[in-house]
Amino acid sequence: MLKQLSAQDAQFLYTQTANNLTHIMGVYIYDPSTAPGGFVRFKDIIRHVESRVDTSPLFKRRLHRLPFDMDHPYWVEDEHFDIEAHMSHARLPEPGDWRQFCIAVARWFSKPMDMNRPLWDIYIIEGLDRIPGIPKGSFAMLHRVHHAAVDGASGAHAFIAMSDIDAKGTPAIPEPPPVEELGKAPSSAETLSRAWSASMQSPVKFMNALMKMSPAIISSARRSIAEGGMTAGVPETRFNVPVGPHKMFDATTVALTDVAEIRKKVPGATVNDVVLTTVGGALRKYLAKHNELPKDSLVAVAPINLRGKEKGAGPGGKGASKPGNQVSAMSVPIRTDIADPLARLAAVRDYTVEAKEAKAGVSARIMTDLSQHIPGATMAAVARLVTSERFAVRGTNLFISNVPGAQVPLYLAGAQLVQQHGMAPLANNMGLFVATPSYNGRIAFSLISERAVMPDIAFFRECIDESFADLMAAVPKPEKAKAATVKPKPAAKPRAKAKPVPKPAAKPRVKPKAVAKGKKKPPSSSPRT
Repeated sequence: MLKQLSAQDAQFLYTQTANNLTHIMGVYIYDPSTAPGGFVRFKDIIRHVESRVDTSPLFKRRLHRLPFDMDHPYWVEDEHFDIEAHMSHARLPEPGDWRQFCIAVARWFSKPMDMNRPLWDIYIIEGLDRIPGIPKGSFAMLHRVHHAAVDGASGAHAFIAMSDIDAKGTPAIPEPPPVEELGKAPSSAETLSRAWSASMQSPVKFMNALMKMSPAIISSARRSIAEGGMTAGVPETRFNVPVGPHKMFDATTVALTDVAEIRKKVPGATVNDVVLTTVGGALRKYLAKHNELPKDSLVAVAPINLRGKEKGAGPGGKGASKPGNQVSAMSVPIRTDIADPLARLAAVRDYTVEAKEAKAGVSARIMTDLSQHIPGATMAAVARLVTSERFAVRGTNLFISNVPGAQVPLYLAGAQLVQQHGMAPLANNMGLFVATPSYNGRIAFSLISERAVMPDIAFFRECIDESFADLMAAVPKPEKAKAATVKPKPAAKPRAKAKPVPKPAAKPRVKPKAVAKGKKKPPSSSPRT
C-alpha cells in the first residue's frame, strides 16, 4: 500500500540546504562492563540492531521523490536494504577527552545523510576513557534520523524499541506494532495521476479548512497585530543571523531530583518551566559577558506534542510508535531581563500557565492543519523562500525542546546506557538549539549552535551549570510568613502623672468704656459671662 508523506513531514525535506540539514541525532554513551564477558564488539552492535529493524517502519523504507516536487514524496520499501551500509565506527583521536568527543559529535552531525537510502544511520565512537564521569571502556552511539521520518516523540519510541531493559537482552517493548507493507515505487503514470488529482482538490480542501478555522485565524491575527507582529518582543541577538554548515556541540546533565526541589520553590512550576528558566539565566550570563544582553527578554520556541495525552502517547507507548511529525509550537519569553532566579521562574510559570496550547500554539496549529491542503510544488517553493537567508522571519531567538525519556536503565547488546543527549537542526535567524532529553533520573542540556554564532560553546555550558546552581541556592521569600516574623514593638512605658500647673491669678475685671455712637464694638478677648 502506498504511503505518502504528510505536509508537515515533507516540509523538512523542502527546507533542507547545504547549511541547514534537517536531521536529528541521539547521542548515547554505553558502559560495556555489564555485557557478558565485560566488552561489546562492533559486530555485536550490528547484530543487535539488525534484530530490531522490524520494530519501526523507518528502518527499511526510503523516499520516492517526485520531479520538481510536484507532490509530496512517498515512502517505499528499500529493495537493496543492507544493515552494514547504515553503520560505521571510529575511535577518538588523542587526547580522547570531552572536548575531542564534542568535536567528533558535531562533525558527524554536520555531514549530510544519504537521501537515497532509508533515512537513518549509526556511528559508533570508541576511546572515551579520558572523559570524567564516563566508565573506562565506554563507547558512544550516534543515531541519526531525518526529521521527515520522525519527531521527538516517535524518535524516542524508535530508540526505546531498539533497547533492552536488562543485560540479558529482554526487549524494552515486548510486542512492537506490525510493520506495514509499502510495496515498490509507483509508476510514472500513477505518480502523475495522483499529483494532478491532489493539485485539483487542494484549493477546495484548503478553503474548507480555512472556513472551519476562520474564527481562530481572525483571533490570532488580531492578537498578532495588537502585539506588534511577528517580531514584537523578539530582540535582535547574535543568534538571529544566517547559519553556516559548521555546527558546535556541548552538554551537561543535572539530577531530576534537583529539578523537583527547584519546582517546590515556586508553586505551580513544572519541569519544563525549570528548564526554560535555567536556559534564560544562562543566556543572561553569556550575553552579559559579551556586552550583548538586550533590555527585552529573549524569546524561545518550545514544541507542543499533538499526539495527545491518551494512554500510550508517551515515548514507550503505542501512540508514539507511528513515525512522522505530530507537533506544533509556542513562543515563550524566557525572562533574560530578570536577574533574580526565582522571580524569573515565577514569571515563566505565569506565562506558560496562560499560553500553553490555548493561545501561543494556535497559530502554529492552524498553519500545520492548513499546510496539509497546499500542493507539494507550492509548499516546497514557499518553504524554501520563507526559510532562506534573505527572507527568514525573526520570530524567535532560539529553540528549546524537552522530550521525556525512559526513567529506568536501558541496554544495548548487554551494555548499559549511562548518558543520553540529543541534537536537532538549526535554521536561519535561529542559531541556537537546546535539547533537554531526560533518562534514568537525569536531564541533559544538549547545546547545538554554529561556529560563527557561538565559538565559545563550552563557556555557555558553564553558564548553564551556574544558572542551575543559582536556582538550587535561591531561597524563596517568605511572603505569607512576614507578619509572623516581624518582631513586636516593645510595650510603651506608662506615662508619669504630670504635676498640676498652678493657674495664674485672675486679673481684676475692668469696666469697659462706652463705645462711641456709630462705631462697632471691638471683639472682646475676655470670656463671656
